[in-house]
Amino acid sequence: MSVPRAASRPPQLPGFDYVRNLGLGGFADVFLYRQHLPSRLVAVKVLLAAGLSDGVRAQFTDEANLMARLSHHPSIVTVHHASVAADGRPYLVMEYCSQPGLAQRYRAERMGVAEVLRIGVRLAAAVETAHRAGVLHRDIKPSNVLVTDFGWPALTDFGIAATVGLHGAAGAAAGLSVPWAPPEMLAEPPTADERSDVYCLAATLYSLLAGRSPFEVPGGVNGAAELITRIERDPVPAIGRPDVPDGLRRLLTRAMAKHPDERHPSALALGRALQQVEAELGLPPTTLDLPGEAAGPGRAPDSDDSTRERRVREISADSTRPRAPVEVPPSNPARVVTDGTDVARVTSHQSLQPHQSQLGRARTVGAAAVVVVAAGGLVAAFLSGRDAQPPLGDPGLVHETLPPAVAVPAPRALAGARATDGSVRFTWDNPAPEQGDRYRWGVVTATGEERLATTGERAAAVPAGQAPGEVCVQVFLVRSDGRVSSDAARGCAG
Repeated sequence: MSVPRAASRPPQLPGFDYVRNLGLGGFADVFLYRQHLPSRLVAVKVLLAAGLSDGVRAQFTDEANLMARLSHHPSIVTVHHASVAADGRPYLVMEYCSQPGLAQRYRAERMGVAEVLRIGVRLAAAVETAHRAGVLHRDIKPSNVLVTDFGWPALTDFGIAATVGLHGAAGAAAGLSVPWAPPEMLAEPPTADERSDVYCLAATLYSLLAGRSPFEVPGGVNGAAELITRIERDPVPAIGRPDVPDGLRRLLTRAMAKHPDERHPSALALGRALQQVEAELGLPPTTLDLPGEAAGPGRAPDSDDSTRERRVREISADSTRPRAPVEVPPSNPARVVTDGTDVARVTSHQSLQPHQSQLGRARTVGAAAVVVVAAGGLVAAFLSGRDAQPPLGDPGLVHETLPPAVAVPAPRALAGARATDGSVRFTWDNPAPEQGDRYRWGVVTATGEERLATTGERAAAVPAGQAPGEVCVQVFLVRSDGRVSSDAARGCAG
């Protein structure tokens, strides 16, 4: 476990009250704020003052504009507002996704096949929507998929997204995450098209099933150089789970083929293939939510003064509609900087103009209701580990809700102190103890992909070798039936 840097100071934002830190990144921090009007919790991404070059500012502006255009999709994080704080730092106000993201879950629990398939279909629809708008994400990975309050995966962090198809080149700093990157994006010069996002999405789904990134060797050396060599040369390793069906293994192997021509040609094709696996397993098909392109049957055209609504078209597993793939001009790398498993590239790419109308959004609350009952994780309660199935029948609105889970309180009075041997020992209290209570705890890291440990004691220690300076941890309370506290106790000690 690495020792995180200290979070930057949250800016004073008019109309918002700071609540707490949510996460640290390479170029920005994310904070939880409460917005005054309308009253709600929001996630605010704030650029670090040390990285405020003109290029970084431009990239941040591009990210805000891209996400705003795409965030109508139910599986893309919604952007509410963007501006510049009084201290000069740009910030982005986004939907707050309170449940644990995929980065926290996949290393901490065994995710069910049915749930991973549902996540895959929904993310494939989100990626296809971005592609139809001329946007490549280029950095799909578990830590860039949050989970909404109603259990939907939500793609975020379009900070290095490439835009395609039109004129007007502009330099931009772009990064990628090696463990989930396809070979063509690691080559010199790097290239990418929509099949690159297909690879990244498949690699993410592989991670959810395997509990590790695809070419990570447990207990082995997993630096950037070693991972790149394996990604470029080695076949996709076995997932190592007997419950993963052969059809899903073959699907992921194809989607992660070394050459783009051997992969699924689009995110839509990948989504349909995932639906086919659902059908083979006898699971209810997850719908592909894509923006509607015409009024429904028998509906009169909108008048000028009418309220316009664009529905989301649901594509079932047997739907067919060929579409020409989107291709991306190769990037021109100026340099490569490595840090662990992340690679940052300075590239030039073409700017984007939308080639289709503004995307519609249909987030069905009833059908997306989830019982929050699984064990372990960070930020909030896990989704169900029992793979609760979506309702059968009409794939449209389903007026059905599930009873809420009984809330589990977070641990309290978390405190830490450095011992004489150099380790840092943390203790905490249980505000409402019950028989069989356990605790999930871990060091807070900048990547958000920390490993969590389980203990039955109200204390834990970070070894001296892992705590050379200030170290921060978070602790969740887990009941004997698997329910987990909706928030964590957080504290730092040096």
